[in-house]
Amino acid sequence: MSENKIRVAVLFGGRSGEHDVSCHSAESVLEHLDRERYDVVPIRITLEGRWIVEGAEPAPENPARSIAAAVAHLRDVDVVMPVLHGKYGEDGIVQSLLEMIGVPYVGNGVLTSAVGMDKEFTKKLLAAEGLAVADSVVLRGNRDTLTTEEVTRLGLPMFVKPARAGSSLGVSKVDRLGELTAAIEQARAIDTKVLVEEGVLGREIDVAVLEHPDGRLEVGPPLEIQVRGAQTFFDYEAKYADTATIFDIPAHLDDDMLAMLRDHALRAFTALDCEGLLRVDFLLRDGVEPVINEVNTFPGFTAASQYPQMWRAAGLEFPQLLDVLLSTALSRAGKEAAYA
Repeated sequence: MSENKIRVAVLFGGRSGEHDVSCHSAESVLEHLDRERYDVVPIRITLEGRWIVEGAEPAPENPARSIAAAVAHLRDVDVVMPVLHGKYGEDGIVQSLLEMIGVPYVGNGVLTSAVGMDKEFTKKLLAAEGLAVADSVVLRGNRDTLTTEEVTRLGLPMFVKPARAGSSLGVSKVDRLGELTAAIEQARAIDTKVLVEEGVLGREIDVAVLEHPDGRLEVGPPLEIQVRGAQTFFDYEAKYADTATIFDIPAHLDDDMLAMLRDHALRAFTALDCEGLLRVDFLLRDGVEPVINEVNTFPGFTAASQYPQMWRAAGLEFPQLLDVLLSTALSRAGKEAAYA
């Protein structure tokens, strides 16, 4: 590597309900980036939308002006790592800004980020690829209930979700029809578009896909989520507060299932036109049929999150995982050779 360090801007925070999750992810990323190799510029986005560049002059109070001021700093970096979750960060909006100013960034592009954030369209693209997804009904506009035929088709239990949110915010499990109205109202408080899904009963397995600088795709060891105690599914509480939740890596699966999950994860990566990374969350219907529950185009990135844990189990420690992601972004932009 040359004497010049790679200048990396780390974007975090944001205006979504996952602001705190993003800050925790960024804290871990900032801690593990190799300062011998990288010159790091943290940029925090407040809940009000102000962009605050660490070490720079105070950001303007007006959010739009603060973005304009931050763009001047972004033009001087080699690569951006958008450690953002949810709306206004993981949904293609920030990616489109970075595309417009011509700055390379880690992870998925504008269309993939937007589609990956919208569960309705994720399902449509995956189904078109021939991958199994849970049956569902989309409630948009003023529609706030299911028809009798839809209730019969989906059955119980159902899961009600905001169509465009992550971290299981606003997600409810409906075991009785009397719970459905309240569950839809809870989801609609997060997003105007709501997804009502059949309850796929089976083991919950996550699979990580990582793109290397040479374009090679690698699939990490599968992780099984085991929810214990009072939690009945992997909701926000189970993800971030319940110490009884267990991540079993590698998941205990036979060779045929391992091969099937690997194949499905790679097909999902290709079908969604992914770049850099993807986490694919499966449910094993009756233990034998992989159903893609959701995808995550920029998953949680604390050292204890599923995606880094899967790669650690594969022998790739967190700092090296960050190196791969940043090198892949630079390679795609034709810049990697400058730092070799």
